[in-house]
Amino acid sequence: QVQLVESGGGLVQPGGSLRLSCTASGIAFRFYSMGWYRQAPGKERELVASIAAGRSTDYADSVKGRFTISRDNAKNMVYLQMNSLKPEDTAVYYCNLRIDSIRSYWGQGTQVTVSS
Repeated sequence: QVQLVESGGGLVQPGGSLRLSCTASGIAFRFYSMGWYRQAPGKERELVASIAAGRSTDYADSVKGRFTISRDNAKNMVYLQMNSLKPEDTAVYYCNLRIDSIRSYWGQGTQVTVSS
């Protein structure tokens, strides 16, 4: 059974930082692209950042220069370092592992709240 578990969310003030972690189990993690998505109240889920098996990365324009995605294949983990956080970053953040164009696995989500 494939399982993704996120951690690291919480409450932070604007301008602060958080580091999200996602641990995968039940799958050969190193062969797959990973992504972080987020969903704010009343909005659709959106891709924040992704990292391919070859470690190439992509970011949403709204987070470029502030967020960094990375992976540690030896630990079956992917991370999202979030700096200079803004209130509009408030959302539930989800870890995603993509098998192919129609199959993927999701974590349970972790809440990030940016507020003064």
